[in-house]
Amino acid sequence: MLNKPIRVVFSGIGGYGAHLVESLMALQEEYDCRIVGAADPAWEGSRVLEELKRRHVPLYSALEDFYAEGEADLAVIASPIQFHVPQTCLALSQGSHVYCEKPLTATVQDGRRMIAARDDAGRVVAIGYQWSYSRTIQALKRDIRAGLFGAPRRFKSIVLWPRREGYFRRNNWAGRRKDPAGRWVLDSVINNATAHYLHNLLYCLGERADSSAWPVEVTGEIYRAKDIENFDTGALRARTGGGTEVLYYASHAVNRSLGPLVSLEFEEATVVSEPGHSPFMAHFRNGATKDYPEPAAGGKEKLANALNAVLGREPVLCPPEAALAQTLCVNGLHDSAGEPVDFLAARVRVSGARAERLTWVEGLQDELRACYRANRLPNEMGLDWACPGRTIDLRDYGEFPGGGRVIEPSGSAAG
Repeated sequence: MLNKPIRVVFSGIGGYGAHLVESLMALQEEYDCRIVGAADPAWEGSRVLEELKRRHVPLYSALEDFYAEGEADLAVIASPIQFHVPQTCLALSQGSHVYCEKPLTATVQDGRRMIAARDDAGRVVAIGYQWSYSRTIQALKRDIRAGLFGAPRRFKSIVLWPRREGYFRRNNWAGRRKDPAGRWVLDSVINNATAHYLHNLLYCLGERADSSAWPVEVTGEIYRAKDIENFDTGALRARTGGGTEVLYYASHAVNRSLGPLVSLEFEEATVVSEPGHSPFMAHFRNGATKDYPEPAAGGKEKLANALNAVLGREPVLCPPEAALAQTLCVNGLHDSAGEPVDFLAARVRVSGARAERLTWVEGLQDELRACYRANRLPNEMGLDWACPGRTIDLRDYGEFPGGGRVIEPSGSAAG
């Protein structure tokens, strides 16, 4: 246990990274910690720049430059997806514990590399899926594990969030499978903006407070309306080792926001989160109900857990192993669906100009909502734009791409 201030270095102080800097500053009255460095190739544009300068925090263009002359007990990594693993491994090699933003990474092989580096370093690594650190989700997980609702049958969620042109032009990797240097990013609606909610379905099924259920197969479909390399709309069905069906639907190609809507179906109850209801409410078959409050959505709870883990006070609630289940699902989804299918041109609408331009698909929101209600993928609903994906066996998934076997409809497996 440390008996001196916790020294914290940040990698990435723009966008969400700035929010994490502000969250840590808000925790400084409770925790004895101080920021000893901040690294970002574009730090001049950060909204927290002046405050960091006021505190005389050294600024660097790269995390390597900080470690060339400094030390930190905790590295907070809020850099782009393709840098999560190399920067985490760097920080671990320099003796730092790590808090890394979601998603874990783009590929399962990189995720396993992070886990191995953590184990070799004997440090802790926390992944920033904020709901995992909330008292609400932890209370819900305890009730699930205790059998309060009976056996889990089907977990599903839908998140439809419009994204305008500027969102995909804010950097050189948004909406791409690889960045210009050839590194896997797999940036998509399911692996970035709404990754939280796919992760949460698997996390709530975890057998421990800090674990997720492992998907053993996945079938998915991916579609595109926007002028991007990767998909802006996706749907998948996964099955866990315990036999629970997991359904997930997400899109940026809509003109109205919806969700996240969540439905967790059990033998004896259904837990839902829908507009007009308590954030999470359990409806039992006997007519009883149980409310759960709004899950925390800020940065303080997850950073507090990381600081407590550094101090040896509590375990990390979302380690890399828990986050790897979502990465595995995303890798299997890409293998299942292949290339994104373009929506029918006659259905695509465009409004606004330049960065405010919004490309969306007429009627898509209603169609995906119908899929969610029916527990079906788009092609199973007979939609004229839909294309079925293959079912991928994830049990011995090796390396993306193509790390799992294709399961034939008859149940036999093809290589």
